[in-house]
Amino acid sequence: MDLFYVLLVLLVVTRTFGIAVERLGQPALIGELVGGIALGAIGAQMAPTHPFIGDLTHNGIFIAITNLGMFFLMLLAGIEMQPHKIMKYSMTAFLVALGGLFLPLMLGYGLGWLFLPEGPLKIPQSFFIGTALAITAVPASVRVLMDLGKLNTPVGQVIVTAAVFDDVLSLLLLAFLTGLISGEGGGGIQDMAELGLDIVSFFAISILVGIYGFPKGAILLNHIKEKEFDFSLILITAFAAAVLAEAMGLHFILGPFVAGMFVGRRVLDKATYITVKSKISATTLGFLAPVFFASVGLNLKLTAFYEVPLFLALLIAAAFIGKIVGAGVMARMSRFDNRESLAVGMGMSARGAVELVIADIALKAGLFAAVNGTDASDPVVANIFSAVVVMAIVTTIVTSVALRHILSAAHGGKDEGDEWHENEDEDEDEDEDEDEDENVTPS
Repeated sequence: MDLFYVLLVLLVVTRTFGIAVERLGQPALIGELVGGIALGAIGAQMAPTHPFIGDLTHNGIFIAITNLGMFFLMLLAGIEMQPHKIMKYSMTAFLVALGGLFLPLMLGYGLGWLFLPEGPLKIPQSFFIGTALAITAVPASVRVLMDLGKLNTPVGQVIVTAAVFDDVLSLLLLAFLTGLISGEGGGGIQDMAELGLDIVSFFAISILVGIYGFPKGAILLNHIKEKEFDFSLILITAFAAAVLAEAMGLHFILGPFVAGMFVGRRVLDKATYITVKSKISATTLGFLAPVFFASVGLNLKLTAFYEVPLFLALLIAAAFIGKIVGAGVMARMSRFDNRESLAVGMGMSARGAVELVIADIALKAGLFAAVNGTDASDPVVANIFSAVVVMAIVTTIVTSVALRHILSAAHGGKDEGDEWHENEDEDEDEDEDEDEDENVTPS
């Protein structure tokens, strides 16, 4: 009963805030985050009398629902994107990912080295800050681009593909960080090597299944006419890919993203493709995505604002500078113009749940505890988690606003996403015509 009550409140508040900010010309994502922040503040005050609301972010069922939000966001993003376009921009996206990973990592490490107290945990704590800055929140970037109608533009393709690369690379950073926390530096390197092998294996299996398995699944759909079986089959495939990703030690969001990429008109007929995409979009944007982004806002703690304001300001500045310069320069070197490069850098700046997961892992591993006389009450150490949450929310909100301005100015307010969809349809029609021409026997 409590959970249904909370979901009722979350949906009413997030959709109300979302509609309000859309009327102001901003993406609904901002309203959902702000709604979550407001509910978090109210929940903190109500915690003594309503502990369920006050402790919602630690509730297992609620966490499972927010994970479903990430799952469906990535599945929808994969369906929106096409493998041949990802391959077209894969090299550019990889370079953007590297630039957007290493510069924030170095800035975060340097920031930690300047502000953190001396002690045996200073190096892993500094590396944690760098890791938190290096990651791009793939679901956040996807939602921002969807709200703007820019997911299928060249800039959108590069941002999301680079964000996926960042997510994969962040797993290597997390393995190394875990090794530092446990004091087993060699173990961390070994874990990174094993993880690298798992990453290669996961994508190899996924690509093989996508190329050879999905067409057979389409044939199965033609023979089984059970109601909603097409929707169920897509979900089964995506869940299987998520299970495979987790079994290999990867983040589960890679599974639905890769599975979604192979759900296209080359596999499904046009009517089935449109129907399945519509159902997933309604489930995602109408229910799960608002709950997920509200949950990010619920994690906000205000202590960092007044206890370590300078550290917090520099952390947020480093978050933007690292991505805009690191990723933007790589995009510019890949022949995007200045405004498009700025859009890529800004699009890579959104953070979200992944930082919170890493922060929670570090917290539970004792990264911020007193060790060998280290003062755990140091204000920066005590507020690292809060500062990372604030940074994640601020970067996501600013990214939403800035991307709308940059991309609208770049194309005179025209929704390039619609044009890109039209071109995609034309490309597919041309491909089909070419296939037909190849099968025609000259008379």
